[in-house]
This record gives sequence, C-alpha cells and structure tokens, in this order.
Amino acid sequence: MNARTLARGFALTGLVALTSSASAQVGKTSLLDPNLATEQQLGTVPNLTPALVKTIVDKRPFLRMAELHAVLSPTLNADQLKATYGKLFLHLDLNTASKEEILLIPGVGNRMLHEFEEYRPYKNLAQFHREIDKYVDDAELARLESYVYVPMNLNTATDADLLTIPGLGQKMLHEFKEYRPYKDIAQFRREIGKYVNTKEVARLERYVTLK
Repeated sequence: MNARTLARGFALTGLVALTSSASAQVGKTSLLDPNLATEQQLGTVPNLTPALVKTIVDKRPFLRMAELHAVLSPTLNADQLKATYGKLFLHLDLNTASKEEILLIPGVGNRMLHEFEEYRPYKNLAQFHREIDKYVDDAELARLESYVYVPMNLNTATDADLLTIPGLGQKMLHEFKEYRPYKDIAQFRREIGKYVNTKEVARLERYVTLK
C-alpha cells in the first residue's frame, strides 16, 4: 500500500464515520432523470429527437434503466447512446442491476462491471464508495456514484437519505415518515397512494426497501 493510498484511506475513514448512520443514499448527480425531466430538458439531450422525447414522456415512469434502453436502442447507435447516457440516465440499483444495465454507464467495461458485482450486496452508498475507491481516482468515483443507488430502509432511513430520492420534497418526506413503522410494502403503496397516483408510487418504491 503506497502513501497516497494510505492517505486516502484515512480520509475515507473519516467520511465513512460521518455517514455510518446512513442506511443508503442515491448518488448525487447532474444527470437528467428520465422520469422527472421536462420535455424542454429532454430536448437538450444529445440525439433525442422530438419523437423520442414524446415517447419517453408517454412511457414514464421507467422502473429500470433497461426499459429506457429498450426505447432508445432501436433508434440510436452505440456512440449515440453513449452520448445520450452521459446526460440522461436512471439511477441503477447497485444490488439488482443486470450486467447489461451496468454496462450502459458510459466508460464502464467488463473489469469495472466485475468490481461493481464483487461487493454485492451493498448496504449503503458509503460501502460502494469505499470499495470502488480502490480502483479509480476521486473524479471517476464521483462520476460512477452519480449513476447508482442502494435502496434505503423505509423504517430507519434518515431525512437526509430520503431526500436524496429524486423528486422527493419535504411534504412527501413527511408522508413517508407519517406511517412508520411499515409492516410491508403493500402498506407503503396504500398509504402513499393517498397522495400520488399509482405510477408515482411505483417510481418512489424503487428507491426503498423493508428489512
């Protein structure tokens, strides 16, 4: 282990200590979420024609990245998809994303795919940070984190964790916590379904779990 690795290890130890109470997080990202982006925003994404933008909007919500890929891949070639996914991407569940979905992350090849899968199951994003940090520099680690998440426990996740769910504001945070403890996911669907439609419940559900 060289000096740089040791130094990063000590720095990371501090980071993990600060985040150890987190059950999971969604990676911070500047990427557009295909379920939340406006038509105007989608129109700025490379290679998205007005017809593709309309199709994306009509088919929302996407619950897996593979669903969005199925819409775009018949029309866009590999280079175009790479450029598109550099601006528009649906966070991948680190524990359930398929090999094919992980390989959709621009710049991820078979070697990094192996590293992603080697440390499953992930308990939280801090674990991903710690393990993948062994292989890439800080900038690349931050970029990779922006594509992934680990589902968070509905009954124990902190406010800060829940607020990393794309599109979740203070009002819905209150509703998430109002019905704790949840006995099962059906209860979550029933209670949150009082406030948003079935599609939105499904979109939110992909970020949470019960253990």
